[in-house]
Amino acid sequence: MKRNNNTLYTALFVITIAVITLFTLVYTSSRGFTDEERTIIHAASPAARAQEYDGKLMRVWKITQLDDSLLLRQTAEPLTKEMLETEEFRTLVDRMLITVKDSLDEGVGIAAPQVGISRRVVLVQRFDKDGEPFEAFINPEILSQSDSTVFGMEGCLSVPEIFGKVERASSIRLKYRTMQFKDTTETVQGFTAVIFQHEIDHLNGILFIDRMVE
Repeated sequence: MKRNNNTLYTALFVITIAVITLFTLVYTSSRGFTDEERTIIHAASPAARAQEYDGKLMRVWKITQLDDSLLLRQTAEPLTKEMLETEEFRTLVDRMLITVKDSLDEGVGIAAPQVGISRRVVLVQRFDKDGEPFEAFINPEILSQSDSTVFGMEGCLSVPEIFGKVERASSIRLKYRTMQFKDTTETVQGFTAVIFQHEIDHLNGILFIDRMVE
C-alpha cells in the first residue's frame, strides 16, 4: 500500500504541537507561581486606598475571615531560583513593602502569607542597622537561638485589635537568601530578632496569639 504523506505530515504536526504544549506547561510550572497567586500579586488595591497608593497596596489577610484564616494557618512553600527571576516576585516584594508601610496600619514586618501568597518570603525592618531599612529575606530559616529570652508586647496586621505579651529568644542565628540571590547566614539580636521570629512563625502557620503568655 502506498504511504499517505498527508496523513504522516498531519501526525507529525500534531505530535510537534503536543510536545511544545507539554514543554510550555512544564517550563511555566517550574517557574513557580500559580495562576491564583499571579492574580493576587497583580490585583487592584482595596478600593478605599487604591487612589492614594496607585494600585500598589495589597489586601492584608486576617483571621477574622474564614478563608484568610485557613491560608494563614498553612505552612508556606519555598521559593525556587526560577521564581526569584520573575516579574511576579519583584512585584510581590514591592507591594508587600508598600503594604507594611501603610500609614493607617503600619507594621515593622510582614510575611507573604499575610497578603495571600503562601510562599517563604518576609520583609523585616532592620532596627539593628543605620537608617532602619526594610529588607526582604527569601526562604529564611532559624538555625539556632539563644537560651536567654525577652518578653514583649506584640501585635499583628493579620490579627486586628489584639496585643499580648510573648516570650522570644533574645538572639537567633539565621540562614536566608538575599534579593541578589546570595545565600547568607547571620546572627541577629534584640528587637530585630523578635521581628524575625514573629514573621518566620507566619511561614509555619503560627500566629503570635499561639505564643501569648498574657
